[in-house]
Amino acid sequence: MRRNSRLALGLAAPIVLWSATFAGAACIVADPTGTPLNVRLAPYAATLGTIANGVAVVIHETTYDAKGQPWVHIVQAGSGEEIGWVFRKYLDCR
Repeated sequence: MRRNSRLALGLAAPIVLWSATFAGAACIVADPTGTPLNVRLAPYAATLGTIANGVAVVIHETTYDAKGQPWVHIVQAGSGEEIGWVFRKYLDCR
């Protein structure tokens, strides 16, 4: 029993640590097309609105689509006001 618990923890730890890398990351909207970035209720859901390039945001949550592409739930930096879900590729998180 104890061996199985350690094995499960050993397998899960890298996933948890990797996911936590994105949570809380400070980023700037950086859509390379130069157009405002679509904000959605959920990944691939209907568009709620847009957010302009250069806006500072914080990643609150990360999920992955069927192709393994990351989508992030963002909040406004400073106020923490919920914005919505965006494709992670269009954020600059240095």
